[in-house]
Amino acid sequence: MNLIDWNQLRAFLAAAEAGSLSAAARQLGLSQPTLSRQVAAIESRLGVTLFERVGKTMQLTVAGLDLLEHARAMGAAADALSLAASGQAQAVEGVVTVSASDVVAACLLPPMVRQLRHSAPGIALELVPSNAFSDLLRREADIAIRHAKPEQPELIARFIRQARAHFYASRAWVQANGHPRSAQDAEQCEFVGSDRSGAYLAYLRKHGLALTDANFSCYVDHSTSQWGLVQAGLGISAMMDEIAAATPGMVRVLDDVPPVLFPIWLVTHRELRTSRRIRLVFEALAQGLARPLEPPTLPPVC
Repeated sequence: MNLIDWNQLRAFLAAAEAGSLSAAARQLGLSQPTLSRQVAAIESRLGVTLFERVGKTMQLTVAGLDLLEHARAMGAAADALSLAASGQAQAVEGVVTVSASDVVAACLLPPMVRQLRHSAPGIALELVPSNAFSDLLRREADIAIRHAKPEQPELIARFIRQARAHFYASRAWVQANGHPRSAQDAEQCEFVGSDRSGAYLAYLRKHGLALTDANFSCYVDHSTSQWGLVQAGLGISAMMDEIAAATPGMVRVLDDVPPVLFPIWLVTHRELRTSRRIRLVFEALAQGLARPLEPPTLPPVC
C-alpha cells in the first residue's frame, strides 16, 4: 500500500496555507530545505505537481487543490487526536497557554499568574496577548479570555461577569484642559484613537459622542500602548474601571456619559476540560476574573 507520510502531508498543508516555503518552514520549526524536500517527496510519491511558482509565491495546481481538502481533514483529525491526548493528562504540571487581550494580559493576569505559581508550582503559564481571537480548535491556546460568547459547539464557555469601562484622562491633562463631563463637552476634547479606519470613531459616535477625526491627537492599535499615551497626557480614552482605578494619576472624565459594558467569557475546548492542569488553571482564572482588581497595584506605563 502506498501510504502517505504524515510529515510530508503536513509540510504540504503548511505550504499551501502559508503561500510560501519559508513561511511554512517557520510555522513548523523546520529549515526551508527540509520542508522543500518533504513537499518534493510527496509530489514524487503521488506522481503529480502540487505547486507552481508565481513570482515569489507558490500557487496550488489543480492536483494540489484536490489534495488540500483531504490534507485539511487529516490535519483536523490530528488536532483532535492531540486534544484528546492532552485531555487525558492528569499530572498537575506542564505548560498551559492562555490567550487574552493585550491590556487584560498586562494588567489583570499577572496577580493570577503569581497566585497559580504559588498554588501549583508545576504549572507554567504562557500568556498570548492578542486582540484577535485565538483558534482554540487548532491549539493556538488552551484557554481564552474573550469578550464575546463563542459559537463553536466544540468549545465550552463560562460567563464570568459584566465588566464596565468609563472614560479617563491623566491628572495633568485635566489640569491643563479642564474636567469635561458631558457628551457635548467631549466635542472639544482630544482623544487617543485605536485605529485610523474609522471603526473606533464609529463606535464612539454610537456611544453618544459626536466626534470627528479632528478630535484625535494620535492613534495606536494596541490597548496597552493606548493606555500609555493616555497616561502621558495625550487625551481621553475608555478603560476598564478596575485597571483605571489601579493606575496612579488617572481621572475619570465624561462623568455623564454612560459606561461601556462588555462581558468576560472564559473559553476552552471541550476535550481539554478533562485535563487536571487545564481545569485547575480554568477555575483559578474564573475565580480571579470574577473579582475586580483592587487598587492601587499598577505602575505607570513607561
